[in-house]
This record gives sequence, structure tokens and C-alpha cells, in this order.
Amino acid sequence: MTIVKHCILACAFAALTLAAAAQDYPNKPIRMIVPLAPGGAADLLARFIGQGLTESMGKPVVVENRSGGGGHIGADFVAKAAPDGYTLLSAGIPQAIGMSLYKKLPYDMAKDLAPVIQAATFPSIIAVHPSLPVKSIRELIALAKTYPGKLNYGANTGSPNHLGMELLGVKLNHIPYKGAGPVVTDLIAGHIQLAALGFPGSLQYVQAGRLRAIAVTGMKRAPQLPDVPTVNESGIPGYNVVSWYGVFAPAGTPREIIAKLNAESAATLKNPDVASKLTAMGADVAITTPDEFGRIVRDEIIKWAKVVKATGATAE
Repeated sequence: MTIVKHCILACAFAALTLAAAAQDYPNKPIRMIVPLAPGGAADLLARFIGQGLTESMGKPVVVENRSGGGGHIGADFVAKAAPDGYTLLSAGIPQAIGMSLYKKLPYDMAKDLAPVIQAATFPSIIAVHPSLPVKSIRELIALAKTYPGKLNYGANTGSPNHLGMELLGVKLNHIPYKGAGPVVTDLIAGHIQLAALGFPGSLQYVQAGRLRAIAVTGMKRAPQLPDVPTVNESGIPGYNVVSWYGVFAPAGTPREIIAKLNAESAATLKNPDVASKLTAMGADVAITTPDEFGRIVRDEIIKWAKVVKATGATAE
């Protein structure tokens, strides 16, 4: 048998093996890796989708937080996992930003991860500690210009809440954090003066008066905070920073498995109970096909590379 025929047979056998594995999928527990600390959007989405997949596919989906490195340690772990559908990633915009923010990363989001589904988008709330004498973006900018570099804001390095604050165009002092939860805790305690915060972990504190919301970062006002203007309305035309998250698998995962995960995840997100909970947390459910999500990821990597260059932001 020639080498060429041998290779053809080997490839055909591999294809048949993958097809058989896809038909039998899943036959054991699935891990859903969250590369950020508990309490943030990626973590909450992983738990909603994981529970839905557990119920619909009959095998447990175990959510595992592997935070660190701006969300890239966990993402790299999944990128290097076996492409068999048993190791998934709940991630999104922080990884897209990191492709240009970090000088050296051990994986490429666009090449090493297979998009499964975009799940939701989230604007953020720009909030201040009640002791800070500002009630609007204009007042914040004026105060920051009076005391350049003296106002401390917290954010995960490389997150949209990091670069979004840099896009305000004034000199603020960035205090790096590993997760959204600790940022909220320190802002409530007054250890930092302000932050851009995801709705899921901060809305309750704004509504209780423990934090003061001065703007939302999307192009439209949030129904949960109808009296809080957008940054775009508040003197920075065109400002629009919206986070997005979804599910990924390692590159090379069979398309049949990707398609099944997409369909089952979409069914979970369409569930009225899940959709209402996401809406209550400030999210817009945003269901895509794998190909649509892939285009979004590629476009976002390019978009945020321009922002990183314009702001001069770096991280190591």
C-alpha cells in the first residue's frame, strides 16, 4: 500500500471516529471553564447555560473558575484541551481585547478556539462611591481634570471596563483586579472612588443607594435605570462600550458537536425563565450561529486593537 493510500485511509478512519463520537456525544461529564472570578457575567452565563445543558443532554456540566492573567490562563487551558466537546469555555470580550493588549499570549482566540454561540451582551454602569462629589460624567471629567491621576478606579486589566474608562479621555489611576466581585466590594467600602461595573454584580447596590450610577456605557438607556443617561448623552458623542460573552470549544472540535452545543445552548437562552433573569441583570440575549459568532469575534479583535493603540494601554 502506498503512503498516499495509507494517509487517505487513516484520514477516513479518523473522520469516521469523530462522526461516531459526535453521535454518542455526550457520554460523560462536561467541564465549562470560566477564566474569571465568580460573580461576573461570564460566570453567571456559564451557570445558566451549564444547568440547561445538564438538563437537556443528560450529563452534568461542571462549571470551573480558572481565573488569572486577565482571563487568559483559563482560555489557554481550553485552547489546548482535547477537541472532543468535553472542555468548554465561557468567555468573550476580555479575551478579544487581550489579543492586542498583551504582548505575548500562548494562544490565539481566532485560531485556537471554536465559537459555539454568543449568549448575551451587557452594557456597564459607571458608578462612584457616594462620597465622591460627582453626579454626572461631565462633573467626573471636570473633577479628574482638576486632580489628574488622583481618582482611583478598579477594573480587570484588559477588560472593557478597563479600556472603557480610559476612553473617557481624562487621567485616572487604574487599580488592577482579578475579578468583578472584588471591584464592587472595594468600591462600596470606599477603597476606590469609581469603576465601570457589569449590571449583574452591581445593580442591586445602585438600587439600594450604596453606589451612585452616573452613566451607562451602551448607546441606549437601561430599562432598570431609566433616569441614568448614557455616556454618549453626557458629552462624549459616539461612546459605546458593550460587553459580550459566549461559549467556545477547542479548535478542531467536530462540527456536529459544535452544532449540538449551539442548538441546546440556544434552547436554554430562549427559556422564558432564563431570559427574564438575564434581562433583570441588564443583559440582552444575543443568540448566534457558530459562524456568526466567529465573525463577531474576528471583528471585535480588530476593533479593540485600534482602541488599545489609541489609548496606549498595555498589560503583562
